[in-house]
Amino acid sequence: MPGRLAILACGGALPVALASACPQALQICFAGVPHNLGEGAQEHRFEKFGALFQALHGAGVTRIVLAGSLPRPTLDPSAFDAVTMALVPRLMAGMQGGDDGLLTTVISVFEEQGFAVLGAHDLLPDLTAAEGFHLGPPLDEIAESDAARAADILAALSPLDIGQGCVVAGGQCLGIETAQGTDALLGFVAATDPARRPKARGVFVKAAKRGQDLRVDMPAIGPGTIAAVAAAGLAGLVIEPGRVMILERDKTLAALSDTGLFLTARTL
Repeated sequence: MPGRLAILACGGALPVALASACPQALQICFAGVPHNLGEGAQEHRFEKFGALFQALHGAGVTRIVLAGSLPRPTLDPSAFDAVTMALVPRLMAGMQGGDDGLLTTVISVFEEQGFAVLGAHDLLPDLTAAEGFHLGPPLDEIAESDAARAADILAALSPLDIGQGCVVAGGQCLGIETAQGTDALLGFVAATDPARRPKARGVFVKAAKRGQDLRVDMPAIGPGTIAAVAAAGLAGLVIEPGRVMILERDKTLAALSDTGLFLTARTL
């Protein structure tokens, strides 16, 4: 029998879905980080890893899943406990490697404490789409070409730890997702002067970076993404099968139907 699971929750709908699917899990939230879990969640501080590890071990936790959106937190060094203080050099070194480097370090820290780190998709297999999944109108020749170019751009940027999303229209790159996130990218595209945009509507491609550890920070789309793609005047979305989460699936698919956009999953 596997040991108890703990959900280390940040913002968004994913921690709520995990809590619903795993009602016996210990729910952990963090001071200063908004979340949608109820009052049953234990609050901890990022400055006190020692207290967090002690609480997890004391509750019989052997497995953890890190879920939800988290901007890099502002930390108070004066509040660091001894465990956190000892980890700071490693965490700082991880930050120099970008988001992937930091997250890989965080995973290693938890594994060294004896915890198995799971991905949300390990617990909720229906989070992702299978190869060939498609909704909405078919892609025309221009959309196919734009999707292929966006995929090529993301593949080229992967070694630099940049980008899980790209918009291409008529062969022209209109934007790349960076630290500001998907909403900022699509908002930027929506605000682009129509005179500077090709006649083609364009495609948003969402994919994991090559070599990315999908246990944390797996790319995701949700109903808000669909609304933003529609507002940007794009024709639809292409996602990587098995490597991009569809959050609030029913609402997301309903939004696709309402907007007339396509969503397709294919290996990029």
